[in-house]
Amino acid sequence: MTDKPPETDLDPRAQAVERLKKKREYFQHLAIYVLTNGFLVLIWWLVGGGGFFWPIFPIGAWGIGLLMHTWDVFAPSHLSEERIRREMRRQS
Repeated sequence: MTDKPPETDLDPRAQAVERLKKKREYFQHLAIYVLTNGFLVLIWWLVGGGGFFWPIFPIGAWGIGLLMHTWDVFAPSHLSEERIRREMRRQS
């Protein structure tokens, strides 16, 4: 068993395919978020729209999940030797 993250065991083509799948899933998630919450805001507006803006709860809660999904897809996921050395220097 190695200490490498799982994605480093894959060849570059397989890594690229995985990244493209993750990006496609992210943009599907984003589209569903916008459409669903837009629909909720439309419902709020159609039933009066002047009262308490209740769609803020699903928008905010789901937005946190979307933010984490964004982090998962677009943040660097590999550990470079430079990052490892920098962390080792920080610890000593």
